[in-house]
Amino acid sequence: MEKLGLRTTGDLLRHYPRRYSDPGTLTDLSGLAVGEHVTVMAEVRQATVRTMRNRSGAMLQGVVTDGARTLHLTFFGKGPRALTHHEQKLRPGRVGLFTGVVGAYQGTLQLTHPDYKIIGVDVDDEAEALAEAGRPIPIYPASASLASWRIQASVRTVLDPLAEADVPDPVPAGLRSERGLVTLHQALKDVHEPFTDADWRRGRDRLRYEEAFVLQAALARRRAEAARQHATARPPRADGLLADFDARLPFTLTAGQRAVGEELAVELARPRPMQRLLQGEVGSGKTVVALRAMLQVVDAGGQAALLAPTEVLAAQHVRTLRALLGPLAEAGFLGGADDGTRVALLTGSQGAAARRESLLDAASGRAGIVVGTHALLSETVQFADLGLVVVDEQHRFGVEQRDTLRAKASTTPHLLVMTATPIPRTVAMTVFGDLETSTLTEVPAGRSGVTTVVVPAENAAWMTRTWQRVREEVEGGHRAYVVCPRIDPDEPQDDGADLLAVDVVGAADESGRGSAARNAPEARRPLRAVLEVAAELRALPALAGVEIGVLHGRMAPDDKERVMADLAAGRVQVLVSTTVIEVGVDVPEATAMVVLDADRFGLSQLHQLRGRVGRGTAPGLCLLVSGAGGAGRPAAGASPAAVRLQTLAETTDGFALASVDLELRREGDVLGAAQSGGISSLRLLRVTRDADVIAQARTDATAVVEADPALDGIPALRAAIDQQLAGEREEFLDRT
Repeated sequence: MEKLGLRTTGDLLRHYPRRYSDPGTLTDLSGLAVGEHVTVMAEVRQATVRTMRNRSGAMLQGVVTDGARTLHLTFFGKGPRALTHHEQKLRPGRVGLFTGVVGAYQGTLQLTHPDYKIIGVDVDDEAEALAEAGRPIPIYPASASLASWRIQASVRTVLDPLAEADVPDPVPAGLRSERGLVTLHQALKDVHEPFTDADWRRGRDRLRYEEAFVLQAALARRRAEAARQHATARPPRADGLLADFDARLPFTLTAGQRAVGEELAVELARPRPMQRLLQGEVGSGKTVVALRAMLQVVDAGGQAALLAPTEVLAAQHVRTLRALLGPLAEAGFLGGADDGTRVALLTGSQGAAARRESLLDAASGRAGIVVGTHALLSETVQFADLGLVVVDEQHRFGVEQRDTLRAKASTTPHLLVMTATPIPRTVAMTVFGDLETSTLTEVPAGRSGVTTVVVPAENAAWMTRTWQRVREEVEGGHRAYVVCPRIDPDEPQDDGADLLAVDVVGAADESGRGSAARNAPEARRPLRAVLEVAAELRALPALAGVEIGVLHGRMAPDDKERVMADLAAGRVQVLVSTTVIEVGVDVPEATAMVVLDADRFGLSQLHQLRGRVGRGTAPGLCLLVSGAGGAGRPAAGASPAAVRLQTLAETTDGFALASVDLELRREGDVLGAAQSGGISSLRLLRVTRDADVIAQARTDATAVVEADPALDGIPALRAAIDQQLAGEREEFLDRT
């Protein structure tokens, strides 16, 4: 049981059935795949024992059916007598549950030595057999060594002796009555021991609401705690840096940027800490919105810190902020504005002199804006008056890192969290529930958009044309990216970039059948690597004379900086890179991107990559090279990976793509930090499906916490929160 993450009786009771079988309904055998561990209900067609010809011993060969298709069963024994008990139980016409790993022999699918249970036979008495024959049969997530019905027997051993008083309920009685919910004890009996389909549906609905309620209660407590904290108000100034910046902006803010900017301005002016998530489409202008908030804080005498996940992105932010501010970012320098400030950079690999100067600028207050990586969290970094913390790409940081930076302020600083990955509303509500959410959906005027095409890797003509198109973009004065999933061809397959093998999903689908084998990629192809691809492109006649550079995470920071500067200046025309360019890198001249092994990335990640091109006035082109079966063909003849890429090619709506990506990945991946022993903390709740449940639970939990902030009157709820957020699980409140 421990292999299934079941260590306590509580774990066992919360190991819910994945589906229920009706003894009169047989499992459709058409979708079975070799290598898949299955539990199926089927009718015995025949079972015969024979002595083996070529070696000692006997064999029982059985056949079970769903009425249309068949599955073979094979048992081996020392002699015919050793198989008699199987032969007696596997009588034609009987229905049973059969579990094992699907194999293939001479073109037929089979289970070898499967564990099985014959309905109405494997029970202690006739009355129990009659009852079992008419009840839904729970099918549990199981393993090759632990069948579903053995888990069921263990659950019954624990559950049957329990009374209501033995099962503390985290949902208050008044709320249960108001929502028409049964007690936790009854819900557990409903899902584990149902007499009718209505029973298990009632229990499942109650337990699904409970998951949402406990989670939202935890978030409500965090919001309430934050509201009680004191922050320094940072009201806007009519004649400060922000006004000067707005006056020199060479473009008009979108309506969304203005609306979100006004939201932030109001919250920054309050004496309690702002806690806001800013999410938006690729290229929607989040950086400008964040900069305007930072300038309001600087105008009010404070400083802002911008925490970025990589040195490439931190350096990019500094270049972007200095370019937007111009003389306003050069206080104390020749040509700098008299009322300006400075933008300092702090990274872990800076030279001693540069680091010393940046530390001094931060500590003295000369730098109103300090941009950095994890180096900002160092004990040596001090601020004169830290008023605002901006966290970019929040999912790369844990709650401890965020709070370490906020602790460098004398009063709780305001917080603005940015993410470039559009998040469906229900995910934002669940994962960032302690933050208010602002969304940018408009893209600034002047962007020409990006055309996306799926290129079959095995089609030589298409691949030739791919590199010709790259050449054409370069000859037009533009730049191109070529993205690879790993750095070096000799490194292990999964040690390259941030790969997301979304095709392999361990969770069961809605039918309860495991989907890993059905969705697994065809034979694993060697992944393309930056160093080998760069060498190949330099030797390619179509790219003769084109300057090709490389960028990856193992390069020294100075080398990364130099490559990005060369790309921006045109000294490098094609950049072969890992996904280090995924977020924030802004080269307006970049118009083309080729993503190799595109089927090995998640939809949201591909959308972010695509957002690196077409950022200027020239249209962008994104070519997704894929070896997935059916790439470039209609969905009817394509693999799931190919269909996913085609979805990306057909829409540029990041929110729609994020919803699809979430459905493919499941919450176990999205809420990765919430997992324990490989099992998601969310067992029944699905954040995309259960939006209404989550919204109702949020309202209910907020009211409960407002009435009893310490939850002294509901100790079971407090205990449930502590258990759900035990150890590192609390980080899931700050990740997507």
